[in-house]
Amino acid sequence: MDIQKLKQHKTIQELLEFGIINIDKPSGPTSFNVSDFVRKSLRLRKTSHFGTLDPKVTGVLPIALNRACKLTGYFLGEDKEYVGIMRIHKDVDLKKIKDVIKKKFTGVIKQTPPVKSRVKRQEREREVKTFELLEQNEKNILFRAEVQGGTYIRKLIDDLGKELGVGAHMLELRRIKAGIFKENDTLKGTSKKYPSVNLYDFEKAVEAYFAPKGVPSVDGDINTEGKGNDKLLREIIIPGEIISELHPVIEIKKDRLQQIFTGKPIQKEDLVKQIKIKHHGRIPNTLKGTRGHENLSEAPKDFQRKSLLRAKNKIIVVFCENKFVGIYKTILNEYVFAKSEFVMQPIK
Repeated sequence: MDIQKLKQHKTIQELLEFGIINIDKPSGPTSFNVSDFVRKSLRLRKTSHFGTLDPKVTGVLPIALNRACKLTGYFLGEDKEYVGIMRIHKDVDLKKIKDVIKKKFTGVIKQTPPVKSRVKRQEREREVKTFELLEQNEKNILFRAEVQGGTYIRKLIDDLGKELGVGAHMLELRRIKAGIFKENDTLKGTSKKYPSVNLYDFEKAVEAYFAPKGVPSVDGDINTEGKGNDKLLREIIIPGEIISELHPVIEIKKDRLQQIFTGKPIQKEDLVKQIKIKHHGRIPNTLKGTRGHENLSEAPKDFQRKSLLRAKNKIIVVFCENKFVGIYKTILNEYVFAKSEFVMQPIK
């Protein structure tokens, strides 16, 4: 799916109705405050963010616009990456800290959410993929960590300090990646970048877009057309179709589209092509499917990785001739291929 090409054919209204802005959150406001600021600034019905950052934490905070809010739950569990500074309360040899991290704080760990959290405080498993110490300045240590979504970094540092027997706390934290969204994000397969945008540049884009005729915007350009200049705003909005980077893409036939919009589940006969999808412990089934590959082994590696192995109850993204139709969950019974979780009705 060529997201950049798809974006070029969208109007600014379509992007605002089903788009995402990768905000670089500053220290101070809550994630909700930032999301609500975007909503009010763009005069939208609603916005939502993909994963809470504490008020003092900065960095990547993707904000969904209008109907893209329906995608929020499909992004929340994705891996996150952080850089930060922790302070250990007594001098400890760096090698010892690294050894403790390797033994106790890498891989699957058990973590209880902190007292100040919105989730139930019960022990749960989370995966720490990497936890690297980058630099030390006396008791302050610069670190980088890539973790499963839902991992509390502040608690991770506190638990590390307790394991060392000296105590530790977090001084600063910045999120540099949230799933597929990064500080300096290059869309796979293209040269087009979708970097996080700070609030100043966001406001600049908004002001240019809503600038009345004859009034100069922040950058000095005077609107002479009687409508806002959407150039800056278009640059920072990511089409909601970016969800196709996370889940397998299925294409349906055009003549079945109207029935799909009225709530009909997707049947095998609605799909465009065939591939073989392997079921663990079963004989592979031939289903009608995706991306023009008749055999899963011939598909690109990224598709194999996100393929419909153990395909029942898997999330898929449905398109029709490069138009996003919705999010579906596979059923794979005799009559139904998938049922809808979210159907994107045409934007009027």
